[in-house]
Amino acid sequence: MCRERQYLFTFLFLEQVPPDNNASERAIRNVKVKQKISGQFKIPQAAQNFTKIRSVIDTTIKNQMNVLESLILIAKFEFQFND
Repeated sequence: MCRERQYLFTFLFLEQVPPDNNASERAIRNVKVKQKISGQFKIPQAAQNFTKIRSVIDTTIKNQMNVLESLILIAKFEFQFND
């Protein structure tokens, strides 16, 4: 703990840093639910594809963007760069 003490209480000094890891737990929840319902991913590539798509969706939601529009843009390779 002594070695990492500078990182232990970051949330006390930066308002945008949450004091818990609920966001991380929520992020992996979708994968665990998928595994529970279907039993497993049949091939490793399916698991990787699921996590990539889910990551894009979660990032889109966190940035308060429309998920469907974002997926359409990605499918068409029409990217918008915000300056």
